[in-house]
Amino acid sequence: MTMKIGFIGTGGIAKAHLNNLATIEGAEVTAFCDIDLTRAEKEAQQWTEAKAYTDVDEMLDDTTLDAVYICVPPMAHGAPENAVIERGIPFLVEKPLAIDKRKPNEIVKKIESKKLITSVGYHWRYLEGVQRASSLLSDRKSGMALGYWMGGMPMVPWWRKKDGSGGQFIEQTTHIVDLLRYLCGEVDEVYTACSQRVMHEKVEGTTVYDVGTVTMKLNNGMVATISNTCLSPVGHKVGLDIYTDLGVLEISSAGLKEIGPNLISEYKELKNPYFVEDEVFINAVRTGDPTNILSDYKDSVKTHEITIAANESAETGKSVSLKEMSRL
Repeated sequence: MTMKIGFIGTGGIAKAHLNNLATIEGAEVTAFCDIDLTRAEKEAQQWTEAKAYTDVDEMLDDTTLDAVYICVPPMAHGAPENAVIERGIPFLVEKPLAIDKRKPNEIVKKIESKKLITSVGYHWRYLEGVQRASSLLSDRKSGMALGYWMGGMPMVPWWRKKDGSGGQFIEQTTHIVDLLRYLCGEVDEVYTACSQRVMHEKVEGTTVYDVGTVTMKLNNGMVATISNTCLSPVGHKVGLDIYTDLGVLEISSAGLKEIGPNLISEYKELKNPYFVEDEVFINAVRTGDPTNILSDYKDSVKTHEITIAANESAETGKSVSLKEMSRL
């Protein structure tokens, strides 16, 4: 069965998904929408019968699609999702879900009313090392976790602006927040300390913080700290370290390291998690069974709300309760 797929947004992350879909049997991309028609046309030329558009509604009304990928910048979320949901089309959307909490909460209600299959681009969940860590954690007690996203600033204009990306914790570090939730449980409270140290002086128009640390209390009693910076001229540490009664689990995109009293074992990642994520989504749409999707829209809203709470704490200087925030 050939599946007809549309893309809203044709930037770098869309290209990663497109490369995967090109190797998945029965997946045919037939429509591309981008505010830059030239870019949409360039991608359409790579597929046999694909057409390019600059208007989402025109694309969705002009084509019959089995699934849609939404790969737009953070501030552009909302209208694309609503247009796809209105037509009852399953979709995979790239993180973050938005730069506020209102839009995702409205969208998830519409998804549930339509009973749509959805997936969100938290590809770290599909890492084999993460699945191994999940299995190991079932037999031990975790006390705390330390997370990191230490690197440089992506040089796209919207990323450096709070009203474009929401900041590094929302746009990048959300992957580590989601990993913490997936492996360790739900977060009850957050407190943020952050600052502008370098990038606002180096890159004109920068309004995001370039250093920050978020301390979290989890529902199960664990504590966690996730730090990030985008001022480094070199990429450094990205991952999550979990401290347990039997040792330490160090998780990165490259694999898993288990450190115990008489043991240091390493597992190197062999599969592309983006490909696994895409294959799972396509199979879910094809079969109507979303069981193997590890991150759907409803679940991802919980991760998103933690990052929003972290930003709120940064602005107020006070800790933020997730339960209290959800009532507002």
